Amino acid sequence: MQQLAGTNPDGAFGPGTFKAGAAYLGINNHMRAVHFFAQTGHETGNFSRFSENLNYSAKGLRGTFGKYFTSDAMAEEYARQKERIANVVYANRMGNGDYDSGDGWRYRGRGALQLTGKNNYQAFSQAIDKPEILSNPDLVAEEYSFNSAMYFFDKNNLWSICDEGFSEDTIKKLTKRINGGYNGLEHRIELTQKYSGYSL
Repeated sequence: MQQLAGTNPDGAFGPGTFKAGAAYLGINNHMRAVHFFAQTGHETGNFSRFSENLNYSAKGLRGTFGKYFTSDAMAEEYARQKERIANVVYANRMGNGDYDSGDGWRYRGRGALQLTGKNNYQAFSQAIDKPEILSNPDLVAEEYSFNSAMYFFDKNNLWSICDEGFSEDTIKKLTKRINGGYNGLEHRIELTQKYSGYSL
């Protein structure tokens, strides 16, 4: 983000990066920018990772993906094998083919809000007129991380929630739409306070 926005790439997401990043993405509303960067900041581990890890232990597979890894033996068989895990978890979903197609791994979560699944990659590539994304999905992590997050906000009308203000209720609404639950809510609130300058 810093390099794209033309700021010093020092790895610290401070006020300068915040302002330059918002301008680069065309977010000219402070409230929206705060919520956008607070949510993406949490989802990327403070802007440190832009591709889904999937390096799960057997216990992690059972706890996170118990629907797909239905026994301890199966979880042990797949533990720490990221590509195989993705091909199980994302097979025959979101436009992906079956396990053997490799689509699960090919279209795993990438970007600042984890764009996932062939259908979503295709829709995003069409939205920004970059058809090469479908054949080279790593571009989402490498070049279009924040663009894909902007696409998600646009598609799901999250900006209207951002406009509701800097309240805990607003952050919870955004988190639920992005995460499906309230995972990491305290950190999201902390980042919102940091970027907004308001105490919630």
